[in-house]
Amino acid sequence: QVQLVESGGGLVQAGGSLRLSCAASGRTFPINLAWFRQAPGKERELVGNINRMNSITYYIDSVKDRFTISADTARNTLHLRMNSLKPDDTAVYYCAASSGVRIPTPRSSAEYAYWGQGTQVTVSS
Repeated sequence: QVQLVESGGGLVQAGGSLRLSCAASGRTFPINLAWFRQAPGKERELVGNINRMNSITYYIDSVKDRFTISADTARNTLHLRMNSLKPDDTAVYYCAASSGVRIPTPRSSAEYAYWGQGTQVTVSS
């Protein structure tokens, strides 16, 4: 079992930055990790993912060059650095982990067995 706890959300003005963290506890720090988000009235969407073994990351086009995913193996913590935030980035952000080792790292939420409770990010215009 893996437990995930997000932190770092909040209210920020457009153009600002936030860093989300996701602390993982349990048997091991999962290899395949991801950040998803869900805006009001919309489906949950992948923001990006990372494979801790090879550090390969993937981002959706709308956040590419603005968001950065990193994994702190020493602290079993996943981070999402968000720069140049836009009102469209407003959502509840979730970290997720898959079981086992997947190559490539999954992009579908159905492939992730473990989820955090979510943290709200609100970007004002």
